[in-house]
Amino acid sequence: MTIAFRQTVPILRIFNEDKAKEFYAGYLGFTVDWEHRFDDNAPLYMQVSRAGLVLHLSEHHGDCCPGSAVYVRMTGVEAFHQELSAKNYKYLRPGIEDTPWGTRSVCVVDPFGNHIRFNEDKASAG
Repeated sequence: MTIAFRQTVPILRIFNEDKAKEFYAGYLGFTVDWEHRFDDNAPLYMQVSRAGLVLHLSEHHGDCCPGSAVYVRMTGVEAFHQELSAKNYKYLRPGIEDTPWGTRSVCVVDPFGNHIRFNEDKASAG
């Protein structure tokens, strides 16, 4: 049998459901696909997605460390940056950077210290 990896889904630690939804759905434009709790008093585990990018967000302390980083390859980073800038988000105003390794990059930091680096190869930017 051939081994094939189909998808990687980063898990990011969150501490507040409302702040997570404000940031990921409101600011970044992700859709909340589903939410799960083992009971009404259990931590939240949810999936958000946008344009093929899937992230899991977890309040469970054992799932992951706060302050993680995710590197995302994408196209349309300039349009994405303009979209974020137009929102005039109170807590974050990321720039767009031309990196020494040949990408245009927008780095956002969520309310829980996680970094998401959105990168487009300069050769495909346009």
